[in-house]
Amino acid sequence: MLSKKVLRNICIYSSLQLYKRPNCRSPNNDTSSSIVVEMQDPNSGVKGSEQKLNVTCIPHVIAGKDIIAWIAKTMKITPEEAHAFGTMLVAYGYIYPLQNHKKLVMCNDASLYRFQTPYFWPTQKWIAEDSDYAIYLAKRNIRKKGMLEPYEQGHYNHLHEWLNHKWDFIVTQAMEQYKAGKERKKPDRVVFDCQERAYWVVNRPPVSLLLDYLISITIERSHDVLVSKVKSSVSLGALVKYMTTYKNHDPFLANCLPSNPWQTDNDTYWTLNMRRVDVPTKMRVERWSFSLFELLSDLRGRDDFKIFLKKEFSGENLAFWEAAEELKWGAASTMSTKAETIFKTFLAPGAPRWINIDGRTMGLTVKGLEHPHRYVLEAAQTHVFMLMKKSERLYYDLEFVMFFFPTSPGQLEENAKNRNPGIHPIILWQKEEEENAKAAAASAPVDVKAMMSKIDRKK
Repeated sequence: MLSKKVLRNICIYSSLQLYKRPNCRSPNNDTSSSIVVEMQDPNSGVKGSEQKLNVTCIPHVIAGKDIIAWIAKTMKITPEEAHAFGTMLVAYGYIYPLQNHKKLVMCNDASLYRFQTPYFWPTQKWIAEDSDYAIYLAKRNIRKKGMLEPYEQGHYNHLHEWLNHKWDFIVTQAMEQYKAGKERKKPDRVVFDCQERAYWVVNRPPVSLLLDYLISITIERSHDVLVSKVKSSVSLGALVKYMTTYKNHDPFLANCLPSNPWQTDNDTYWTLNMRRVDVPTKMRVERWSFSLFELLSDLRGRDDFKIFLKKEFSGENLAFWEAAEELKWGAASTMSTKAETIFKTFLAPGAPRWINIDGRTMGLTVKGLEHPHRYVLEAAQTHVFMLMKKSERLYYDLEFVMFFFPTSPGQLEENAKNRNPGIHPIILWQKEEEENAKAAAASAPVDVKAMMSKIDRKK
């Protein structure tokens, strides 16, 4: 039996995974619904109060920081996890903001929120029809006297053309709803307007929200971006570059030769692209040229690259990279043993396959291996990755030559005899430390009396 805490963590994890895809409708939303119901319990839930919004008093209003504190306390999770879970509830439409409708996030401050009526919850699983959205936009157009948001105006024009055959019915329904809304009390009218607008922002989001989501995905998956904030133009440029590069290699966007196995019963495509196929396809080899990461991710390409590096007498680089990956993704119980093996094989003085990295990186890595963890080889692995990247272009240019003109074993032995052994990186690091110590001693103040006493003793 799993403990209650483990079950809650599983629910949180699954919900956070769903948050990455805001338009998903999954049964896991039932878990979110039960949590939101628990939040609204008058005794143990989040305490709400009456708050003024502009000049109107809105009942049952809650602050974002109170919601996050309740989630963290009830679920026994960190504030960061509670913040992410609260944002997921807003993104799905269980909770809606009263002030900024375009930001589907939970702010950990005094920002005002309300619980969405269950009629609008994702668990209702009713599809947001275009005709319903057209009625909503027509009603807003009447109320705002034609002053819609730019993205709403674009939707309005499109729906007007798309649903032109029943536009009179849509306008009539919008007028009736507008008149019924005017008969409500002002607080009720404001609350209903906020609920309805929040629902359509979730189901028909502005383009800015979609771009923010795509930019966040681009930043997360980019291997070259090392900062958390970049210009939107840079992120969008990277996204366009990625789509331009990979569009011909997506079986759903381009022709999938000889046939698409997702649409037909012919699975030849999968057979030709097996992990350990003897002869790779032209499209597969072309994909290897996109980046070294693509090449190493394909086991077939990695095998060929391994042969190439062996001919270039740098096969230890790829062997070390694979060992670092195994340490990073392996079991925690074998971490110390693997770290010791890696040290003896690649890093120790006189190691059979020592790797050629700079002394500073070697020193930091060796010192970190005294208390090994999953990412202790990250700096050295990155350095080796960049070294292999220099050989990647040459490897791709010679890819087909390697198939037909392989280097003989005798030639490999002859090249090994003529190879310059070089200097071990640990020795370089030790020399660098000695030079730094000498420089520090030379810059220190000199005690004249102590120096004269030493001279007198020598005499």
